[in-house]
Amino acid sequence: MAYKETMQHKPSFVKEAVIQIGSGGCAGFVEACIMHPMDLIKTRFQLQVKSAQNDTLYYTGIRDCMRKMYRSEGLAAFWKGILPPIIMETPKRAVKFFSFEQYKKLFNSIAPVMPVANYCAGFLTGVTEGILVNPFEVVKVQMQSNRKHITHSPSTFAVTRQILSQQGFGLNGINKGLSATVMRNGIFNTFYFGIYNSILPQLQKHNDHVPEFLLKFSIGFISGTVASCMNIPFDVAKSRIQGPQGEVQYKGTLRTISRVYQKEGFRALYKGLLPKVLRLGPGGAIMLIVYDHMKLYLTSRFGD
Repeated sequence: MAYKETMQHKPSFVKEAVIQIGSGGCAGFVEACIMHPMDLIKTRFQLQVKSAQNDTLYYTGIRDCMRKMYRSEGLAAFWKGILPPIIMETPKRAVKFFSFEQYKKLFNSIAPVMPVANYCAGFLTGVTEGILVNPFEVVKVQMQSNRKHITHSPSTFAVTRQILSQQGFGLNGINKGLSATVMRNGIFNTFYFGIYNSILPQLQKHNDHVPEFLLKFSIGFISGTVASCMNIPFDVAKSRIQGPQGEVQYKGTLRTISRVYQKEGFRALYKGLLPKVLRLGPGGAIMLIVYDHMKLYLTSRFGD
């Protein structure tokens, strides 16, 4: 009897998983294509150091960065390193949303206090996500740091091959900066999922005037913005560790944060915050809305 019951429930779980994974994958693809230029600008700011201020390509602001990039690298340069995110964002977001749903179920069964479950599930989702995407992040940061014109920039596969041949698969090669990526994603998803899934249901209960789309976009934007502000020091550390280094200065997450703080001051730990917020504020809202709509659509088509 137990075996038969398991077999009866298994298809519904598989179908639910497929719907969550498909919805998350669509959300990640759409967000990556729209918001990638801001991610690139954020990385450029995070890689800058004070000693480079006399460089003609030193960026003083987002507008200045966009102008100089367009003049020296071309319009297509705003999508440098887009292939790794496209390759990784679809499965990454699929794993992200599926993992969150499963972790949330787990925590709800242990301690059925919804806000706590959302925040804890968000953190574990970020850890899972960070481990899976770190190699793609290494390639992406290497490509985004390249300031050559787009026609002279190496391809994604050339960069990947170079990293693997020169530095290998380990924590000094394609997986360097792993702890920084895990902490960045863990902290981000803690607040991203925690805020959205805790506040939205409460507002929906008392919402008589605000359109559903606007409500979801607003809460998603706030969630992405707060999460971006909370994890930015780990994002800076990640970019420094994974970016090009002559003599290795940045190694170890906390050591890198300490070094940046000592050499460049507290504000340096928040480099790239504005383009990050401009990407992950609306980007976070876009992902959640696309995910919700795709989940409803796929459930209506293929659900029980």
